[in-house]
Amino acid sequence: MRSCIIGCMNLNPDICYRAVASRDHRFDGVFFVCVSTTKIYCRPICTVRTPGRDRCTFHPTAAAAELAGYRPCMRCRPELAPGNARVDAISQQAAIIANRIEDGFLTERSVADLADELGISDRHLRRIVEKEFGVSPIDLAQTQRLLLAKRLLTDTDLSMTAIAAASGFSSLRRFNALFKERYRMNPLRLRKAGKTRSQEIMLCELAYRPPLDWDALLDFLKKRAVKSVECIEGKTYARTVSIKEHTGWIKVVPCAKKSVLEVSVSASLAGALSSVLARVKRLFDLSTDTNLITIHLGPLAVSNPGLRVPGAFESFEVAIRAILGQQVSVAAATTLGGRFAQKFGTAVDTPIKELQQAFPKACDMACLKESDIMSIGLTAARARTIKLLAQAMAEERIILEPGLNAEQAMTKLKDVPGIGEWTAQYIAMRSLSWPDAFPHTDLGIYKALKEKNAKKVLEIAEAWRPWRSYATMHLWKSLEGIK
Repeated sequence: MRSCIIGCMNLNPDICYRAVASRDHRFDGVFFVCVSTTKIYCRPICTVRTPGRDRCTFHPTAAAAELAGYRPCMRCRPELAPGNARVDAISQQAAIIANRIEDGFLTERSVADLADELGISDRHLRRIVEKEFGVSPIDLAQTQRLLLAKRLLTDTDLSMTAIAAASGFSSLRRFNALFKERYRMNPLRLRKAGKTRSQEIMLCELAYRPPLDWDALLDFLKKRAVKSVECIEGKTYARTVSIKEHTGWIKVVPCAKKSVLEVSVSASLAGALSSVLARVKRLFDLSTDTNLITIHLGPLAVSNPGLRVPGAFESFEVAIRAILGQQVSVAAATTLGGRFAQKFGTAVDTPIKELQQAFPKACDMACLKESDIMSIGLTAARARTIKLLAQAMAEERIILEPGLNAEQAMTKLKDVPGIGEWTAQYIAMRSLSWPDAFPHTDLGIYKALKEKNAKKVLEIAEAWRPWRSYATMHLWKSLEGIK
């Protein structure tokens, strides 16, 4: 049934209504239901009494529902829905654009800038978004800002001015005006209705479509955790954060009662909250529907349907970690990563004793001498590779952002001396969140497939396209532990 309704702009009303009547969680985030008598829009799983069919219309995004004159439900909170509407977009370009907007691109830059980055015209970008989501790029960004503000009003004790700034509004006046226009209420009404929260920590929830193998994600990340930057204790992942002028820390833990991750964010990151949450989604691959991938991969995935591809919270960090991991063990690369952060990172104040440093940025590393980089125990060739990559990323000749053209990015990566096919594929898999990356020369893959001929490995993997990144994780998982 699900495949019948996810064509975004071609939602089948009768099937949508059946999903609403049954409160089917598989459709949460795929569409929203608007009720004409209340002028409110809800998630399909909302627990309110199911409205009559004649009062319901359906929209693929929250932005489309709001543009039609509806305001979000206070009970089911549409801002907490999984982002599956954009993931299931027919057009890959539409999904790429939505990803960049979700990451806050239009907060500081224009639609024309986004079009230029993607190599298409401004007009074509607008046409793609309007066709897939029924709204303009600005409307999509505006709804994201309002829903983030609604979350902050409900879940934090931040001031109204801080909430407006954190949500990407240029002024408190503009925020208040748009909030009243869209939601027909004063923002203070939500503040009064919300619970009292700590002023030091922002608590947020990120939904996902189950199953999610949290233990496998943490096992993978723990083996590669950069000392003083990341730490994993029990079921909790924590790390330092540095985004532009904002620094702080986060903690992420799964909720036992529902399909969400609970994210604690230091109040010092309020101005970058949108980016923080987008990066957490990326790191834990929350927008993926693993059920569809499991069906496609067949026997390879059936025993572990919740396996995800760990992404990158910081793209440069994962790229450096990949270079440090060339021709050495995972443990040795992790040791080098810790030295790298201690030597070149910046101090961050956190209440977690294991977290002390923010990973260095490309612009900082680009200024160093190769001899400085060698001082942590690297060869001259490896130090040169790191410096050249840092320079290319600092100058934006190489951009490692999810949704951008992966093939082009990998070609540019391989132009850097010292970066070969394995490293480029690994970076694409994690930093670019490219679902079809496949480091086919990996020794673990050879071992899992019991095949040492690279050409034959590629032939075997052809059946797993376009989900070879997930196939890679399943192959690594099939060994004694994840590689």
